[in-house]
Amino acid sequence: MTKIITHEALSPDSFTDPVAAVARLEELYTKATEFLCESFSKAMTEGAPSERYRAYYPELRIKTSSYAQVDSRLSFGHVSEPGTHAITITRPDLFRSYLTQQIALLIKNHDQPVTVGLSKTPIPLHFAVANNTDLAALNQGPAGFTLRDVFDVPDLNTTNDDIVNGVHENDDGVGPLALFTAQRVDYSLARLSHYTATDPSHFQNHVLFTNYQFYVSEFENYAREQMADPNSGYTSFVSTGNVEITKSDEALEQPLKLPQMPTYHLKRADGSGITLVNIGVGPSNAKTATDHIAVLRPHAWLMVGHCAGLRNTQALGDFVLAHAYLREDKVLDDDLPIWVPIPPLAEVQVALEHAVAEVTELEGYELKRIMRTGTVASVDNRNWELRDQSGPVQRLSQSRAIALDMESATIAANGYRFRVPYGTLLCVSDKPLHGELKLPGMASSFYTTQVSRHLAIGIRAMEHLRGMPLERLHSRKLRSFDETAFL
Repeated sequence: MTKIITHEALSPDSFTDPVAAVARLEELYTKATEFLCESFSKAMTEGAPSERYRAYYPELRIKTSSYAQVDSRLSFGHVSEPGTHAITITRPDLFRSYLTQQIALLIKNHDQPVTVGLSKTPIPLHFAVANNTDLAALNQGPAGFTLRDVFDVPDLNTTNDDIVNGVHENDDGVGPLALFTAQRVDYSLARLSHYTATDPSHFQNHVLFTNYQFYVSEFENYAREQMADPNSGYTSFVSTGNVEITKSDEALEQPLKLPQMPTYHLKRADGSGITLVNIGVGPSNAKTATDHIAVLRPHAWLMVGHCAGLRNTQALGDFVLAHAYLREDKVLDDDLPIWVPIPPLAEVQVALEHAVAEVTELEGYELKRIMRTGTVASVDNRNWELRDQSGPVQRLSQSRAIALDMESATIAANGYRFRVPYGTLLCVSDKPLHGELKLPGMASSFYTTQVSRHLAIGIRAMEHLRGMPLERLHSRKLRSFDETAFL
């Protein structure tokens, strides 16, 4: 049997101070990843070793013997029943504020310490070297030996969505403390860097999704205006390729090639700024983006894209506030059955409606002139209108749908699945059922007049949500029967 060499481990310790608990998590994680990086560097320079190297993720654990007496209005910060609950932790440096906040609630609500130690889950080499530029580059070339013979590699047994999907089986009677295991988080952090060409550390707590690149220039213009205002609270703007500027008149280097999902971040010091992701067209991209951004635990995400208006009374440029979703996109059917309802979230709906009123300066009944609230249908066929109309149109009419796109239902459904508050405000860019197709001339005029206003509404809605207490925004509507303590 091959000898396994592990890093020096600290004994598990109990903490009643959340700051100290997170500091220990960071210490354990740093020691583990440094050990793997040093071992990998040695193996690459000296040749294939005869032994195997292994390091383990740190683990956070709490044991309770009674039901917590907590405010019944609070949807997080406590375990659902007595027993032992634990979760593996990665990148505690990246999640420091989040972990400190969640651990503090856990200690307060249960009046019990948390225990920090090493888990039994190995850290895959790929994730350990991901933040070391030199070693990550080495990892791309031939090693002269099979990596998995010497180091641990990603394991799908611990890299899955079993917890969020409600099919997780507790090992040894230990329940999960959070929605994602450390390997699942590491997997998504790596994917985010790949798809967005920006580091996960730049992502803000409020995420806007769009399906057109036209919104990006408007977002940059808004960012420059905010950075010119010393009272705005925004500190910098990050573009694709991790190019960051802090002054309104600073040049922004353009990448030679855009990634699959160009992403931009208007940052605040506490992470409460706004991230804009252009997911492009289609439900697959929408699922991919939200699958990975979810591990960052954003406080809200909104879709602000274009749609087809389905009613004759709608006009190009009108807004659609989704309060229900017809899911015909199919990409989430295996993870979230089609019979699961995706409810509107009152807090988000109100924020969006107020934002529309503020930007358009229309109120009450007058607001109905430019905005309709109703069902949004999402499909997986961009040219759905070219098919036989009797079937699709009849279903759309029976569902009372007022708009159709390819992304909104996926984003909302994944928000529901991942417990991330979600909402949708679309802008009607064509009306194919009424002879108004998106032709070049019409599209140019539409984009010129509407993109800026639409984006402003999305940003204003996020600013409303930012001022809302977390316990109100993260409501019980998104929580299941047997829920994890962490948001």
